[in-house]
Amino acid sequence: MVRSDARENRARILAAAREAFAEDGGASMNQVAQRAGVGAGTLYRNFPTREALLLAVYQDEVTRIVGTVPDLLDRVPPLEALRLWTTDLVEAMRRKHGLGDALSPGAHQAVTEQSYGPVVAAITELLDAGKKDGSIRADADPGDFLQLTGALWRAASGPVDRAPHMLALILDGLRTHR
Repeated sequence: MVRSDARENRARILAAAREAFAEDGGASMNQVAQRAGVGAGTLYRNFPTREALLLAVYQDEVTRIVGTVPDLLDRVPPLEALRLWTTDLVEAMRRKHGLGDALSPGAHQAVTEQSYGPVVAAITELLDAGKKDGSIRADADPGDFLQLTGALWRAASGPVDRAPHMLALILDGLRTHR
């Protein structure tokens, strides 16, 4: 069992790291510790290397995004839930892309493998809800959808972000046409 103060420290470190890396991909471990309000020992006890911290930030973000699916499906129709969820995923992947430069090839591969299953499961849940209500084609495949949306986070975001338009085209292709 982990003490509550240890859990809080870990959560503060992850939040501080997420902010620090978003502002400056080269932020140091000391900068993260200062931002989190913890000592270097606490930081290194939780995350022995910068790479371990980067991986944890990314994994925490994937867990957060995957966890939003049930609430989205409770609030909006499946196709809209898929659009909102994918927009959130694209933003996270764009942030992660900057982190990718700081990861070794092995760590990059590990994080991709760890996140693939949960992300595909979330897409499956969203697509299945749309298939059930008749708004999404029966042949929609989660792996295909993920591969198509990979282009969205690689699309240039400025001066005009093309991702929303590209996502609208992808979603239109998923719609059942009656």
